[in-house]
Amino acid sequence: MKEIFGSPGGSLAAKVRTLAPSMTRSMQRVAEAVAGDPAGCAALTVTGLAELTGTSEATVVRTARLLGYPGYRDLRLALAGLAAQQQSGRAPAITTDIAVDDPIADVVTKLAYEEQQTLADTAAGLDTVQLGAAVTALAAARRTDVYGIGASGLVAQDLTQKLLRIGLIAHAHSDPHLAVTNAVQLRSGDVALAITHSGSTGDVIEPLRVAFERGATTVAITGRPNSPVTQYADLVLTTSTSRETELRPAAMSSRTSQLLVVDCLFVGVAQRTYETAAPALAASYEALAHRHRSGSR
Repeated sequence: MKEIFGSPGGSLAAKVRTLAPSMTRSMQRVAEAVAGDPAGCAALTVTGLAELTGTSEATVVRTARLLGYPGYRDLRLALAGLAAQQQSGRAPAITTDIAVDDPIADVVTKLAYEEQQTLADTAAGLDTVQLGAAVTALAAARRTDVYGIGASGLVAQDLTQKLLRIGLIAHAHSDPHLAVTNAVQLRSGDVALAITHSGSTGDVIEPLRVAFERGATTVAITGRPNSPVTQYADLVLTTSTSRETELRPAAMSSRTSQLLVVDCLFVGVAQRTYETAAPALAASYEALAHRHRSGSR
């Protein structure tokens, strides 16, 4: 039986949230139903689920396929397995909405749980073939340009700092004009990487488009696998995110999942380039240690 992505219950809901923008409203109703009541839906035929959601049998089948199953029968089996896990007590029922008057201890517990779920969901849904191809491209790149705005811009800086420390040439661009003018200089053998949770940030899409047309290998890290940014991405790495609330904007959990993908890319590149990466890291550690020793005098 195919597993539902990540840990029970919450992971299916996360998958639905990720794919919802690419679904029709009728498909969203089906997806929300199976995520909200896996046990109840597992007991329904395709006709029964269509009637429950006010849709058609064809819509139910299309939704099952979009969620990663060959057909409704496979999704139904997975839902039955998920329901059994929940009944066994292995799926903790934790309400993670943070209220204005929550004690700080509860805030810590809720945020920690959401972060864990986001990381598990992202790891479970990450395409390791695409990830490996991105690692190969980064390890061999003459130069890497990374684009990101806002919270994604901070993640872009994190990746470039890591690559620089192992001796690779990398630049992070948060200014859209500089991003485009630099993208014009890219060519085959270079890598352009765009980070955008929504996948529709124009200031990130435009430089990636330019890099794509110049022949660079293009990579998108996004929470929306069918979003506009993927039109210009040779490789797509999909992240997960928790439900947005008033006190927990989407940028918080998207940053968490993006950083996991960035760390996977970095470690993979460091493995591929270990003979040069290890001395470069040692040299950077020594330089920082020397700076601290000098500053303490």
